[in-house]
Amino acid sequence: MIEGINIHKKYGDLEVLKGVSLTISRGEIVAIVGRSGAGKSTLLHIIGTLDKPSTGEVIFDGQHVHKFSDRKLSAFRNKHIGFVFQFHHLLPEFTALENVCIPAFIHGTRPNTAMQNAKELLNYLGLAHRLDHKPSQLSGGEQQRVAVARALINAPDAVFADEPSGNLDTQNSQDLHELFLKLKNERGQTFIIVTHNQELAALSDRTIQMQDGLIL
Repeated sequence: MIEGINIHKKYGDLEVLKGVSLTISRGEIVAIVGRSGAGKSTLLHIIGTLDKPSTGEVIFDGQHVHKFSDRKLSAFRNKHIGFVFQFHHLLPEFTALENVCIPAFIHGTRPNTAMQNAKELLNYLGLAHRLDHKPSQLSGGEQQRVAVARALINAPDAVFADEPSGNLDTQNSQDLHELFLKLKNERGQTFIIVTHNQELAALSDRTIQMQDGLIL
């Protein structure tokens, strides 16, 4: 589904990625691991279309996405890709339900349909009793599950997660890892996850080890 071809990334004189190639198949969980500074998050952001390579290509379902205009790329990202970060980035003034609906509203989904889809997702993730709660009223684990629901609302082809359990305690981390596995098994969801968590990496179908801007 996703192919990265000879990806290089430079910031000034600093070369963060030094010719990385990889493929991601539909319906698999892939963990990207390595020490801090190895280039994991940079690679994730490039194949997830949040950043552009200095040289190299990213092909998503046969499309050379980094050749898109900014407007077309934003629309593609909204429809086909979901993101979960270490910090949930929920909007504090909105409820859990409203936060989940936002990408659907941007996509042009009718409000009633978006609301219904968001309710179903939050119920599926065990948050039916938290629909009208704002982020400050939710636990860390609940906030991250709302972020996962938001990432899934447009039924993306792939979810990119950057240290998704890095800000959670042990139990909430385990719950999140089991949720990813459940979504993969029951919904065929594809996950590409940057993580330092060895338990999460062990649950993955495949682990990509990075070091000094290269895949080992």
